[in-house]
Amino acid sequence: MVKAAMSVSPRLRVVASQPPELVVYDEPGTCSYLAQETWRLPLRLPVRPLTREEFGARLAEGDRRQGRLLYRTACPTCRACEPLRLDVSRFRPTKTQRRVLRAGDRLLRLQLGPPVVDAARVQLYNDHKNGRKLSNGEHQTSADAFRSFLGDTCCETFEMRYLLGEQLLGVAIVDRTDDALSAVYFYWDPAHASLSPGTYSILKQVELCRQLGIRYLYLGLYIQASEAMAYKARFLPHERLMGGTWTEFTTAGPSQTPPLPR
Repeated sequence: MVKAAMSVSPRLRVVASQPPELVVYDEPGTCSYLAQETWRLPLRLPVRPLTREEFGARLAEGDRRQGRLLYRTACPTCRACEPLRLDVSRFRPTKTQRRVLRAGDRLLRLQLGPPVVDAARVQLYNDHKNGRKLSNGEHQTSADAFRSFLGDTCCETFEMRYLLGEQLLGVAIVDRTDDALSAVYFYWDPAHASLSPGTYSILKQVELCRQLGIRYLYLGLYIQASEAMAYKARFLPHERLMGGTWTEFTTAGPSQTPPLPR
């Protein structure tokens, strides 16, 4: 669906898609996951909010969303990033995943609602980054930065709130299309890592897909060589976008089985 970009100026290009998109940033940098690699992630801003159909087509072509922006890897020499999705009609949880689901269901309560930006969520997000050592030396995220990353959107978005009693334990930001949900980001209280909130949230999103009659759950980018991203291969069977084709995998791959997300 997204066609080749048409050059307008050295720093601003228009992508001839429906609707059109503006490339607002396109500079190479050091990869956050594979330090020896150079990444390139052109950031594209749709000129208006996307319909379910429009955003679904972009997901199927490998796009991800950050705030109002879309991106797709265009790295000069590396092809390690592979978009990964589950066909929920075929997905079968492992014994360990079923145990995580049962334990979470006994303790946690789920709420659905629009994305919210408030002090509690900003604090939880920062606690998650610091507790999981994801901050990379950055300062505490401000409310404005949080809103830009997780509050703003260019498509239909909602949040899944996980509560332990009255405590907000975690929040999953999720996008919706006609035939898919897309897991954008999940932040949670690292004090409750024993519940494996990452695994639990993915399993609850699978349940929601089935309840809504939705076929796919997109889990973002899979990178086999990155421990932070390789856990996604534990959800089987899954499909990965490789060379423009979605290919099914029924095993985690030739490398050592990656750990569960915590």
